[in-house]
Amino acid sequence: MKTLTEGLILKEQNIGEGDKLITALTVEKGLVKGFAKGAKNIKSQNCAGTQLFTYSRLCLIDSKGRDTYTISEAKAKQQFFALGKSVENMCLAQYFSELIQSVLVFGEKNEEALSLILNSLYLLSNGKRSPSLIKPCFEMRLLSICGYMPDLTMCSNCGEYDRDLFFFIPQTGTLYCNHCTSQDSLPKSIALDRGAITALRHTIYADNSKLFAFSLGKDGLEQLNRASEEYVICQTERHYKTLDFYKSIKL
Repeated sequence: MKTLTEGLILKEQNIGEGDKLITALTVEKGLVKGFAKGAKNIKSQNCAGTQLFTYSRLCLIDSKGRDTYTISEAKAKQQFFALGKSVENMCLAQYFSELIQSVLVFGEKNEEALSLILNSLYLLSNGKRSPSLIKPCFEMRLLSICGYMPDLTMCSNCGEYDRDLFFFIPQTGTLYCNHCTSQDSLPKSIALDRGAITALRHTIYADNSKLFAFSLGKDGLEQLNRASEEYVICQTERHYKTLDFYKSIKL
């Protein structure tokens, strides 16, 4: 059975001298693995369409009794070439890919996640937003899409929405205000000032069209990124080599 779909190539692995095993996030099938014969050869019609971070038109053929499809056609529709001009942006894109593959279930359709990563790569490629703003937006929105949405509406103790300082608990995804407690009593919390908590709320509650439409100073972005990183690590219960490498090149 053949399925015509479109998808973003998240991972490519060379198999033998000329073949590839790719992982793609597709419109129709969600996250899939596919074997593309001869795709490593630059003369192959499937070479460009199976390259990393290429959005392609794909023809998937079911392999009976196997989880991996055969890719009979891969035609590139959009390639994010500009990512390769910046080591920082490419490393961040690879982290997005690893995170997507960690939290999504293979074979389950998720067009919202596909739209999110495409928009994120577009902004990274074109310099429309800083990587430090794109990253927490991607992390928090992706986890919210996949059922890990935190409760950022109010202080878990007193119910207050508006304070100058909140403490975010990545393990539970909850908030406590500075009127109810101190950071000394919450050792695993992250302090967020008014700007940072507003931005963190924006990453999960804003309309998709306005997700990246805000600005924040350097200190606020540092707080926001720490909160989103720790939330990802706590909720998915794993560390990400691509994230560690991305952070190392920023030092």
